[in-house]
Amino acid sequence: MAIKSLDFAAPFFGVDYVKDSPALDISRRAIVLNLAEEPLLVEQQQLGPLQSAILSQVQIRSVTEALIVTGFDDYEDEEALFEQVRQHWPSAFAVRGEERLRGIEHYMSPKIWLGTLGLTMYHSASVPLNVGLHREHAFCPVPGFREVHTQIVGIGKMQQCHERDVKTLYLEETMAPGTTHRPMYDAQGNFPWHQYETITPSIFMAVEMLPDGAEPPQPG
Repeated sequence: MAIKSLDFAAPFFGVDYVKDSPALDISRRAIVLNLAEEPLLVEQQQLGPLQSAILSQVQIRSVTEALIVTGFDDYEDEEALFEQVRQHWPSAFAVRGEERLRGIEHYMSPKIWLGTLGLTMYHSASVPLNVGLHREHAFCPVPGFREVHTQIVGIGKMQQCHERDVKTLYLEETMAPGTTHRPMYDAQGNFPWHQYETITPSIFMAVEMLPDGAEPPQPG
């Protein structure tokens, strides 16, 4: 069994990366996201691949690969938390330079890579967010890129559209803390037009999974 504590969301949340654990006790409330292709077991139930839930006072079993996020509901004053986050994390536009993010109240933690697994926290401060529909992930030229998002604080929604116009929306999933939307990519890693939208100011975690043969982007 290996448990690695990750600091990309510090000092606001704890994140642990777990591999190959036959059994692991979850004492305090935590968001558990199963990253494996096999289910992990929770009492008489299971979390399937890329499914998540809030767990506490329970033992999880058959954990091949998972993330555990703690501290997500430690804050009585969420606006005070968001203000602190905005002082620590830069805007996503400043980091990524994507035109669709210009002028958007969208902030991001440092991104870390564990091999081909990329992890980032994002704070979306405005309602609506208007982050912009997109389907390309230019930093990964190899087919087969995968990505999901897990809600950490606040309430949001993931929207999928036929075209680059929210009026063509065909699927919307509401995301409360502990929720990961269903994967939206096909076997080749093709995405529909999609965007994350706020219902309340929010924090979510982006989980990026590169295909075989792809390399994490280099800084700068």
